[in-house]
Amino acid sequence: MRIFAIGDLHLPGDAGKTMDIFGANWDGHMERIASDWLSRVGADDVVLLPGDFSWSQDIDGVKADILQIGELPGKKILIRGNHDYWWNSITKVRQALPENMYALQNDSIQFENVIICGSRGWTLPDESSKTYAEDLKIYSRELIRMRLSLEHACKSRTSERLVVMTHYPPLFRYRNHTELTKLFCEFGVHDVVYGHLHGEGIANGFSGIVDNTRYHLASCDALDFRLLEISP
Repeated sequence: MRIFAIGDLHLPGDAGKTMDIFGANWDGHMERIASDWLSRVGADDVVLLPGDFSWSQDIDGVKADILQIGELPGKKILIRGNHDYWWNSITKVRQALPENMYALQNDSIQFENVIICGSRGWTLPDESSKTYAEDLKIYSRELIRMRLSLEHACKSRTSERLVVMTHYPPLFRYRNHTELTKLFCEFGVHDVVYGHLHGEGIANGFSGIVDNTRYHLASCDALDFRLLEISP
């Protein structure tokens, strides 16, 4: 089993919104992703999708996007991103997914020797920001959700490999130590996959090792619309 990741697919949903308005590099982005996906992913492989799956506003509008990804090979694991407005009730989300797609929320899932867990995350609180109080409130809540997911993973942990998905960056190139990185260190997380950063913001992302945990920026334009393989 191989593990791949690619985030921020931003599929059009029923809104019909395309991404080429954000730059020529987005032209036909899903066709490019699908071509790479089909050439590399097998039925027993796992693909992590860390948020911003679709522009749809509701669960009915996202069904075509779910079908498109569901038909691609491999097992797909989703978490919610900040633009996933269609993701309200986790029960309804899971009912809408085919057998080879899974949604995480305050829990975890295991394939072979790998346990996968995670939560959306939030903007890292900045005391100089006008939105500091609100960011701190939401960030603190997301820390609780991430801990719940990690605790769920460790209840029956028989695996040596623990992988976390989060949408918002848990750290930056210039800020490597945060409450989230401390949490990952506490639980012995091996790999963290995140997205959210686009365009000029990609340069602020961090991919590397902090306290024995590997971090991988996986927003699709940061990967030139090719899947990232997370090696053992």
